[in-house]
Amino acid sequence: MAHIHLGEGSFPLWALVLWTVVGAGLIGTVLWRVRQSGIKTQQIALAGVGAAASFAIFQLNIPVWGGVHMNLTGLVGILAGPALGALIALVVNILSAALGHGAVGLLGANTLVNASEAIVAYYAFRSLLRLDWDVFPASSTAATIGLSVGAILMGVIIVVSGVNGSALPRSDLAIAVGGMVGINLGVAIIEGILTGFIVQFLASVRPDLVGVGDRTEPEESNGVTA
Repeated sequence: MAHIHLGEGSFPLWALVLWTVVGAGLIGTVLWRVRQSGIKTQQIALAGVGAAASFAIFQLNIPVWGGVHMNLTGLVGILAGPALGALIALVVNILSAALGHGAVGLLGANTLVNASEAIVAYYAFRSLLRLDWDVFPASSTAATIGLSVGAILMGVIIVVSGVNGSALPRSDLAIAVGGMVGINLGVAIIEGILTGFIVQFLASVRPDLVGVGDRTEPEESNGVTA
């Protein structure tokens, strides 16, 4: 959902290096975790489908305030998990940059933004399920929270980095970016609701894909009979 649509050379060199290093550190940590815990075949299949769906919808750009679109990273995180969700965010950003949707130099920053959406959505979803929330409100709320975190992180990265060639002082830049973040927060709600419907449908037909199989089985009676 959130994505930095600035062109090549928009960020100063120190910012490019900083976000690239931080992004590489995140991906390195994810790869180490995957190597330690392994990946189930089912997760690989979900990751492939999730990456294809995310990439496809990611290319549909609405030209509002620098570009607004959906990318289903909240859904990807909920279904594939935080580690694979972060890797999918990297792959989608690489493929998108290759098509001119996003600067190559901003791969680190954009991967941080989109990976955070998937990771936060996954842990928020699991936390809400443990609080006995139903699948739809849990998934829609979790996706909205994850996407909101990504939108705010995107704004922070732009304001901290600054934009080369911009005549706006940092305070005015923060106000302009704040408006863009606000629009993305609105889109986060819409995408969150869409994610809720998708996860609810999957939970009804294949609860194992969502990890709620134990919630759909009828409870045994604990009554006492004479």
